[in-house]
Amino acid sequence: MKYCSTRALGQDVSGRKHFCEILLEGLAPDGGLYLPEYYPQVDPAQLSRWRTVYQQQGYGALAFEVLSLYIDDIPASDLRSICEKTYTQAIFGTPEIVPLTRLQDAATPVGQAPLFLQALSNGPTLAFKDMAMQLLGNLFEFELARRGEQLNILGATSGDTGSAAEYAMRGKKGVRVFMTSPLGRMSPFQQAQMFSLMDENIHNIAVEGVFDDCQDMVKAVSNDLDFKRRYKIGTVNSINWARLMAQVVYYFAGYFQATTSNSEKVSFTVPSGNFGNVCAGHVARMMGLPISALVVATNENDVLDEFFRSGVYRVRSSADTHETSSPSMDISKASNFERFVFDLLGRDGARVSTLFRDELAQTGRFDLSADPAFRKAAAVYGFESGKSTHADRLNTIRSTFERFGVLIDTHTADALKVAGEHRQSGVTMIVLETALPIKFAATIVEALGREPDRPPQFEGIEALPKRVTRMAADPAAIKGYIAQHCR
Repeated sequence: MKYCSTRALGQDVSGRKHFCEILLEGLAPDGGLYLPEYYPQVDPAQLSRWRTVYQQQGYGALAFEVLSLYIDDIPASDLRSICEKTYTQAIFGTPEIVPLTRLQDAATPVGQAPLFLQALSNGPTLAFKDMAMQLLGNLFEFELARRGEQLNILGATSGDTGSAAEYAMRGKKGVRVFMTSPLGRMSPFQQAQMFSLMDENIHNIAVEGVFDDCQDMVKAVSNDLDFKRRYKIGTVNSINWARLMAQVVYYFAGYFQATTSNSEKVSFTVPSGNFGNVCAGHVARMMGLPISALVVATNENDVLDEFFRSGVYRVRSSADTHETSSPSMDISKASNFERFVFDLLGRDGARVSTLFRDELAQTGRFDLSADPAFRKAAAVYGFESGKSTHADRLNTIRSTFERFGVLIDTHTADALKVAGEHRQSGVTMIVLETALPIKFAATIVEALGREPDRPPQFEGIEALPKRVTRMAADPAAIKGYIAQHCR
C-alpha cells in the first residue's frame, strides 16, 4: 500500500510513499494531505470474520485486521503486538473498549430503530482522541527506535487532542511534543490536564488567538520544508493519516455491537469541527462497512453544515469564530475536509490544489453548488448535516439525563440533538461520544444544577502547578521556540 497527496497530479507517482514514511511526516511536501492510493474492500465474508474476531479476540485483534490492510512496512507480528498493547481493558476500562449504550425508556415508540451512544472516552484523558493517540504513541516509538532517530511533534489543539497527545507521548523515547492551544479558549479542566504535565519532553504553548491560528502556525511550519527536515517535525493532529486510520476501527466495532448480521445498515452521527472523526467514518464506508448515513453535527461554528446544505465552503475569520460551550468544535477551517473533497471530485489533485491552495487563500471560500459532484456528497457518500446551539446543548443534556439517566458532555449533546433530526425508519443510529462531562463541568452545572462525576485520578487537577509558555500567533515565534529547545 502506498499513499498519495490530495494535491498530487493523477499521473505523478514519484511522490507516493509507504506508511512509515508518512507516519513521521504529517503534511505532504506540496501542502496536501496523504490518503491511500485506494481503499481496501471488505467483502461480506471478511466482514463476518472480523465480527467473530472482535467478539472472540477483542478490539486489539480487530485493530490489527483493519490496520494491516494499510500498513505493509511493519512486520505483522510487531503490528499485532502494538495493537494488543494499545487496546487493553486496563487502559480503556472495558473489554469492549468502545461499548454501546442504548437510549430508550417507556416513552420510546415500540418498533423504533435503536439509538445508541458509543463510548469513546474511557481512555487516559477522558476523550475520544485517546483511541487514536495511544496507538500513535506506540507506532512512533517503534519506528523511531527502528530508525535510531528522534521526532519533534508540533500540534494544535482546541481541547482534547493536546492532552491525548501529551499523555500518549510523555516519557516516550526519541519524542518531544510542542503543543499549541488558543489562550483562554479551553475549559479549566482541559487546560489543567495539559499544563500540569511536567515531563521534560512536553512543551505547552498558549497562543494569543483562536484554534485556527494555532492550526495555521502548524501548517506554516510544516510547509517550511527546510525547517521541517532540519528539526524532524512531525504531527499528531488529524492531518496525520495514521491517526485517522486508527479511528476507522471503532466504526467497525460499533457496527458489530449494534447488529447481528451484515444485512443490517446503521447510521452514525458525529460531532465535528476539524472533520477528522467523521472522515474516518467515510473511509470505513468506502471500505464496505454498511453505513447508511454519516451525519455531521456542528455547533454555532457551522462551516461544515453550511457546505453540506449549500455546496459553499466558507472559512470564517478568527473574529467570526464563536466561543461556545462545545469548544473542541470551535473551528472554522476544517483541515481534514480536503480529504473528502479529493474523493468527491474523483481524486482530481490539480483541482483540489486550486480550491484549497488558491481559492481559499485568495477569497476564503469556494463554491461547488453548481458542480454535479456536489450532489454525490449525499447521494453517493451518504453525508447529511445539522447544527446545535448552546440552548440546544442545555436541553439535550437535561432531557438525556432525565429520560435515560445518562450524563453526556456538550459535544455529544450537539450530536444527539442533530441525530434526532436525521433518524431513518428501520435504521439504527449510533452517536459517537466525544468526552466525559467533567471536562465541561460549567455547562453541566448550568443544565442540571450539579457537578458531573470526576474520576478519582483527576481530583484537584486545576490546582496543580502549571508549565506553559504564552506566545503570539506567529509562525516565526514557534520556530524560534522549537529551535531553542532542540539544541
